[in-house]
Amino acid sequence: MIPYHVVHGMNGAIMVLPRDGLKGKDGKPIRYDRIYYIGEQDYYLAKDEDGEYKKYESAGEDYADSMEVMATLTPSHIVFNGAIGALTGANSLKAKVGETVMIVHSQANRDTRPHLIGGHGDNVWSTGSFTDDPQTGLETWFIAGGAAGAATYTFKQPGIYAYVNHNLIEALLKGAAAHFEVDGIWDNDLMMQIKKPGPIR
Repeated sequence: MIPYHVVHGMNGAIMVLPRDGLKGKDGKPIRYDRIYYIGEQDYYLAKDEDGEYKKYESAGEDYADSMEVMATLTPSHIVFNGAIGALTGANSLKAKVGETVMIVHSQANRDTRPHLIGGHGDNVWSTGSFTDDPQTGLETWFIAGGAAGAATYTFKQPGIYAYVNHNLIEALLKGAAAHFEVDGIWDNDLMMQIKKPGPIR
């Protein structure tokens, strides 16, 4: 029963910040303007003889089918915050150029490797231990199954940033992806903009 409830979304994260705040390796405070929680979830949904996902009248009715699919260790879906698209499009996470965002990321069952396309982890606590010095400048970081970690990033340019599980098969084919929609003025001194970004199609 324990794995059954975990793969039905009954999990999360509790993170406690140090009483005197976050500190960098140099001992200086690390501040952030926004914080977002990414709950990465693997689902194991059974299909019928026609290859369609089964539907059930009530919770628990899928127990036998779920246990059979779970035993394959092959998720049907791997998503952020409960559903494919939960954090993309109209549901994208918001930020502004110059803002520092903290991302708290958890996964109850499977190891994962978060990655911010177009950015990185300025400060990363991959195990969630804020009393340890953060790792810095990471392109991709590791969150162990059953753990939660955190990272900060200060956005320098406007646009849409994809935040993904860097097993890109899981991100693109299973659903483990989110978008940050960042508003602000483009800084050509940092990077020359040849063409203004358009909608994602």
